[in-house]
Amino acid sequence: MNKYICEFIGTFFLVLTVGSTVIDGGEGVIPPLAIGSVLMVMIFATGHVSGGHLNPAVTLAVWMRGKCDTRDVPGYMIGQIAGGVAAAYLVLFMKGQPTVTPLQFASPVVPMIAEFLGAFAIAFVVLNVATAKANHNNSFYGLAIGFTVVALAFALGGYSGGAFNPAVALGITAMGLVTVSSVWIHLVGSLAGGAVAAILFKLLSPEDARRSVVAPPDTAR
Repeated sequence: MNKYICEFIGTFFLVLTVGSTVIDGGEGVIPPLAIGSVLMVMIFATGHVSGGHLNPAVTLAVWMRGKCDTRDVPGYMIGQIAGGVAAAYLVLFMKGQPTVTPLQFASPVVPMIAEFLGAFAIAFVVLNVATAKANHNNSFYGLAIGFTVVALAFALGGYSGGAFNPAVALGITAMGLVTVSSVWIHLVGSLAGGAVAAILFKLLSPEDARRSVVAPPDTAR
């Protein structure tokens, strides 16, 4: 249960930061920097307990990699989604139920590609810096993952809104930043990105793949 609570807390603060900086964020606010920074610190804060996934696409990738027990997958994802949705409604309350204009997509193709690429890169970085034997017990994993999100939010956010995370996608949908009818674009794109990252990791790192046994939380990052 402690693992699932940590996933809730970390994802809660991630989505809280997304909503607070994107909705009426104010002059001088740079959302990607704040979002990447809070993700970094929450990964460091929760990593020793749950592995600090904070993203169902990452949980999928880590599970496919063999570093997350199948029994934990539902709890992780429920914790992440619950944290994201709870944060979304708190943001709306704190901001006085603001009027929010949702993103509009002429076609699902481009935003889905952006979500796929973003989630793929995040999951691929997670697998390589936090589960590869060569980087075992390193001290930089949270920084690498956080800056991946910063870079991709700048590079791809304009195409899709830059969720790269099903829990974030559901959170921004609850806030009205994405319509219910288009959230599937983010869900499919990000989960596919996580799955492909795991497949490529195992192909590119066969020695690590052969050692894919379920690890305790501190090595399941």
